[in-house]
Amino acid sequence: QVHLVESGGGLVQAGGSLRLSCTASGVTFSSYGMGWFRQAPGKERECVLDISWSGRRTVVADSVKGRFTISRDNAKNTVYLQMNSLKLEDTAVYYCAARRTYSSGTYNPNEYDYWGQGTQVTVSS
Repeated sequence: QVHLVESGGGLVQAGGSLRLSCTASGVTFSSYGMGWFRQAPGKERECVLDISWSGRRTVVADSVKGRFTISRDNAKNTVYLQMNSLKLEDTAVYYCAARRTYSSGTYNPNEYDYWGQGTQVTVSS
């Protein structure tokens, strides 16, 4: 049984920072690639960043380049999303996801096998 639990979301003013965490259980964590996704109402779920089992980072969403960073701590079974310089358009539910396969390079949601419940990030003016 695999569980992914996100935490760290909340309300933050534009220009501020948040760090999201996702802790996994029931997984040999180091064997999984991990992605952070987000979904706003009326919009498709999009991959923001991904990190492979070996630590290779990929910025998928161009809009977060230079502002968001993904990292992982395999000893803690945890992946992080550091979000700086937050903008109103970053408002969304943020999900972590785990994939068992090598990335195809598309980072589509269907590549990922396990999902957390999501955590709300709201950026205010």
